Amino acid sequence: MPTQHDHIQAKKGRNASLVIAGSMLVWLGMQWAAVELNISSRYMLLLDLAVMAAMVWSLVVTFQIWRTRRDADKG
Repeated sequence: MPTQHDHIQAKKGRNASLVIAGSMLVWLGMQWAAVELNISSRYMLLLDLAVMAAMVWSLVVTFQIWRTRRDADKG
């Protein structure tokens, strides 16, 4: 039977997956829009850095989920 802790872990996993998917969709869309709208490369660099930050955040959250599940299986 799932516990409250399991629900929290599942919510973290959903959030991480939504951030990954959303940031990649925004990045892909802006790559297309940059060409069509002639957006400055400075703004595109800012977008690239924001997407990289989102990916790092997702990696950290995923690592936390993995460590929590690993520790729960040991004890």
